[in-house]
Amino acid sequence: MEFDIVRATFLAFIQGLTEFLPISSSAHLILPSALLGWDDQGLSFDVAVHLGTLSAVLIYFRHDVWKLIHGCSRHLLFKEGSDEAMLGWKLLLATFPVIIAGYFGKEFIDTSLRATAVIATTTIVYGVLLLWSDRHSSGKNTLDTMTWRQALIIGFAQMLALVPGTSRSGITMTAALFCNLDRESSSRFSFLLSIPVIAGASLFLVLDLIKQAQVNWGELFYGMVLAGLVAYACVTLFLNTISRLGFLPFVIYRFFLGTLLFLFFV
Repeated sequence: MEFDIVRATFLAFIQGLTEFLPISSSAHLILPSALLGWDDQGLSFDVAVHLGTLSAVLIYFRHDVWKLIHGCSRHLLFKEGSDEAMLGWKLLLATFPVIIAGYFGKEFIDTSLRATAVIATTTIVYGVLLLWSDRHSSGKNTLDTMTWRQALIIGFAQMLALVPGTSRSGITMTAALFCNLDRESSSRFSFLLSIPVIAGASLFLVLDLIKQAQVNWGELFYGMVLAGLVAYACVTLFLNTISRLGFLPFVIYRFFLGTLLFLFFV
């Protein structure tokens, strides 16, 4: 299989850029195929870039992840409570709804909700909700004060990310802001919550990939590394600026992108 470096660079960059920003990766992946006539990038490339973005968030939050695992382990084995253990269990609780919804709803979503009109609509609608929640959130809560109920609300909101154009990071940050978490806490919880979700999705993709015979390992490795580097840079920049910047720039961009999709691709 031929290694198309231009195509691989563009798609890996887009995946790394949009995986964690609240702007929807599925909305962006329509554009290269529509504008440039590219075929679907293939399952193997999807696996590679997902592993790249997963590696990025694991490396960035490596200390947090270790504390969460350690805290939950101590809580299970020795009944030792800690803030890290409680956060770890809340992340686990928030993960269950999307697993259940994905298992039962995957076929319907794949066959009925991948239309460009759906993606354009959700890109705009959930941009409005993100703006509303950011403007009305009191920001009085942090990860340490977040309740089980709030974690579950964010988990149920994450189910909506199965609909293309919603943005997993966007909808979980919206729900966290709705629960009056501050901007940085909303973002950190969303990023930590992405770890089991991306890991689970990657596992299912790998199981499907096993059935394929032809794999371009050079292209896959290149895509994985590039997507990971871009994703790491995005997470770093986002968390360093979101408290000051707010979500308005992302909302404006979502309006622009959704309008573009409606005008030219619906």
